[in-house]
Amino acid sequence: MRRARLYLRIYLSFIGILAVFAVLVSIGAHLHGRSHEHPRYFQGAGILAARVLPPPGTDKAELTRALEELASHFQAELALFDADRTPLAATAPGLPVPPVVMERGRFLHRSGHRSALVLALPDGRWLVARHARHGRSGWRLSWLPLVALLAVCLGVGAYPLARRITRRLERLKDRVEALGGGNLSARVKVEGRDEVADLAESFNRAAERIERLVEGERTMLASASHELRTPLARIRMATELLAGGERPELSAQIAADIAELDDLIEELLLASRLQTSERIADAEPVELLALVAEEGARTGAAVEGETVRLNGNRRLLRHLVRNLFDNARRHGGEEGVEALVEALDPREHSGAAARISVSDRGPGVPDEERENIFAPFYRPAGMREKGEGVGLGLYLVRQIARRHRGEVSCLNAECGGARFVVTLASVESADAEDVD
Repeated sequence: MRRARLYLRIYLSFIGILAVFAVLVSIGAHLHGRSHEHPRYFQGAGILAARVLPPPGTDKAELTRALEELASHFQAELALFDADRTPLAATAPGLPVPPVVMERGRFLHRSGHRSALVLALPDGRWLVARHARHGRSGWRLSWLPLVALLAVCLGVGAYPLARRITRRLERLKDRVEALGGGNLSARVKVEGRDEVADLAESFNRAAERIERLVEGERTMLASASHELRTPLARIRMATELLAGGERPELSAQIAADIAELDDLIEELLLASRLQTSERIADAEPVELLALVAEEGARTGAAVEGETVRLNGNRRLLRHLVRNLFDNARRHGGEEGVEALVEALDPREHSGAAARISVSDRGPGVPDEERENIFAPFYRPAGMREKGEGVGLGLYLVRQIARRHRGEVSCLNAECGGARFVVTLASVESADAEDVD
């Protein structure tokens, strides 16, 4: 279930508070109005009405004229009843009859009807008064448009307030996602002087510290790699001078170790660059089948498939394919490494335009290890003792695939062994400061 947006929750809470406040005010006003219904008020009003009206026994015509004159002053409808509730005279039909159980004057409220004022006269008669109706809509209906207009005004006025509060949070969320995506220069504009502004300032300070730490790590790694290559070059030169010595096998072993260390430094640098950016630089059209075929010829792998052209970084894609072939040859032997290149319909494969499959005839990968092998520096049991690889090859394959909006997975090959499947999509070139 999708979570409710924050600004809607704030907006609805605000409207709910206003609604509860309106109900409480209405109840208070109603109770306050009832508090004024003191018996003395009705008793005094009845005495005044009895002095104005003709005495008991007056004929109906004269009573009616007196009621009409009195009604004209108050814009009300009046009706006079005898002590036994017999109608004596009225200025309008339909006025309620005082209940028999009523002993003194009060307001008479009936559901669906206008309220009426009932007065007990000292001579035993009853006078009923009701506000005159003007047109078809009564006073109750006349308040409905005003209440509706007030509700609309409150709703319209509360929405921008709630939206303004949450819009800054949404911009902060976008900047957090940008920072998590590798844009270390992502900052958010500080607006206002409230808690949201404090949060924005805290984010900017944290982002600045993260950028300094990452830049420091990159600088240190680059410097360390550069410093390592200098003694490596000297060692390589020394082994070349010793190539014809008494122990050629030792010289060959030293040369292999140097080559492995050199490859490790190169992969460390590439891994560092890939970690700091989600995008790649120098994207260009790449003939994927031709690239895979070139690497297959280098390792003796069988390559087949169809021509696929997509935008990507040629150097990174070559590194991806080379790592897959080296991994297959290391674990599956020199023979039986096969590669297949296929074109995909981006509409049916989440934007992916190509798929590369590399299979070997080795022992395969256990189910519980198929995700672990893509972790940096991870090697299955026994591989570390044999000194085979350092655990960065498949990690780099996944990182390069993801930079090309794709993914890599490990499956079982039909002929036994492991089958690595990589999907790739065309990408646009990033700024020069991104991975190259």
